Amino acid sequence: MQAKAREVYVPPVLQDLRAGTAELHIALEKRLPFFSDTLDKHAFVRLMQAYYGFYLPLENALRNSGSIPCDFDLQPRLKAPTLRADLQALGMDAEALQRLPQCEQLPVIDSGATCLGALYVLEGATLGGQILRREIATRLGLEADNGAAFLDIYGAATGRRWRDFIEYLGNRPISADERTAVVTAAQTTFSCFERWLESREVLA
Repeated sequence: MQAKAREVYVPPVLQDLRAGTAELHIALEKRLPFFSDTLDKHAFVRLMQAYYGFYLPLENALRNSGSIPCDFDLQPRLKAPTLRADLQALGMDAEALQRLPQCEQLPVIDSGATCLGALYVLEGATLGGQILRREIATRLGLEADNGAAFLDIYGAATGRRWRDFIEYLGNRPISADERTAVVTAAQTTFSCFERWLESREVLA
């Protein structure tokens, strides 16, 4: 007799997030040039500059919003410092970094729910980085110590850090209106990111 598969409970907010962002996620993933035949080191640097130009202002907006839940530690999850270090390893000096354009069309961060919606996108991107890390190492010879640390930002802890975030999100008391706000913020984060990368002419 076949054993019945154990049903895993998925909190409503996660069901809504997955359903609400799946198409946006797939559409953006198809346009990212990490597996493009034309991706060389110069193109990779331009791509990471564009990432930095989005992550830095968005993370600043999160930190300055006053809306990060008091029991959530944002600091160890910030990605912009690692992107900055990567760009320096790839040859950019502090002055050139200062001059890089930064995205101004960001998702609205005005509540704990909107913070978590944006973070769902940023944290989810770290999972995909594991596959990208291997591709960039093979093709461009870039690893964590010479310009590609962002793609392996949590290292061996990547899976655990994602599970911790999902568990935090799933265990948080959240109303129907807040659930809607979380999903809307995640959708807007995807859309803003894609428009920004498009404006920087780094998408396939």
